[in-house]
Amino acid sequence: MMISTKCRYALRMLVDMAEHERGNTYVPLKEIAARQEISEKYLESIVKLLVQNNVLIGVRGKGGGYRLNGTPDQFTVRRILEITEGSLAPVACLDDSPNACARAGECATLVLWERLSRAINETVDGMTLADLAEIQRAKAGNDYVI
Repeated sequence: MMISTKCRYALRMLVDMAEHERGNTYVPLKEIAARQEISEKYLESIVKLLVQNNVLIGVRGKGGGYRLNGTPDQFTVRRILEITEGSLAPVACLDDSPNACARAGECATLVLWERLSRAINETVDGMTLADLAEIQRAKAGNDYVI
């Protein structure tokens, strides 16, 4: 599975917002784009998707920008991945529950794909934007020189 640039940038943008959270104030997209060194135009397309899926709230005009529609601990990485990537299943037959594949009973690799799917889901369900922001803060605190 290859994670798209759209997804990676969405996570970077959201972690940035979680890190620089200022209550109910709105952060201009220009600020996030500058800090993350991502094209503002590209972020606009990502923001649209995140607003449509109730992850972000946007306000136009003076004092406008975007903010999370909740606290960073309310947003799992899985939710963001599913919004930007769609299904996280490593093979198409796992998109359906129960598995509708006619070969499921004889498939020698199905157990492998189910385990992989479970591992992916456990990992991305177990991490939130708050977790990623905390990791980022810890990294930022370790860049001093004596």
